[in-house]
Amino acid sequence: MSPAKRPRLTARGAATRERIVAGAAALIYDRGVASTSLDDVMAATRTSKSQLYHYFADKDALVLEVIRRQLGQIIAGQEAELRELRTWEGLRGWRDHLVESTRATGGVGGCPLGSLASELADRSEPAREALTACFAEWESYLVDGLTAMREDGLVSRDADPAELAVTMMTALQGGLLLAQTTRDVRPLELALDMAIAHVGRYRAS
Repeated sequence: MSPAKRPRLTARGAATRERIVAGAAALIYDRGVASTSLDDVMAATRTSKSQLYHYFADKDALVLEVIRRQLGQIIAGQEAELRELRTWEGLRGWRDHLVESTRATGGVGGCPLGSLASELADRSEPAREALTACFAEWESYLVDGLTAMREDGLVSRDADPAELAVTMMTALQGGLLLAQTTRDVRPLELALDMAIAHVGRYRAS
């Protein structure tokens, strides 16, 4: 059910729904979708079956909400840096924020959206479409920042902000995956530095 068609909830109902989604997101982040059952979610969130099915038609519907919630958490954690992506300093600041955040966790968990994509992209078309939309929204901050840099004369007019944003997101996801696997932030540092160096090829003289 899309947000536009979602029935209006009371404050209590909204809080219950949010508790279910947050609990499901935490379980899925730790265990994965396949290893998280609705019974697990009900137990973790102290929710009855009737309550859960009042808000979600099935597990697939709940997973779609988890995907959207994970994007919201990601954006909230990076929003200050993402909104500063209008200068070379802002671009480096975003890179540094990601590196330090990953260093703080030792790479554990990887990217919440990337992990979901690895598990769901080939198994659920609705989930794949939702993930595609979420990555596009995340990338839109990069597109907007790079577009502003082009308009301000910091990068050349022949730079394509959309393609450069995809390049940076690809580097980020690959770097996070290897940082998760090796428990070492260095792959992420190298990947992001490589992506920024690629963007630097379009630096206006």
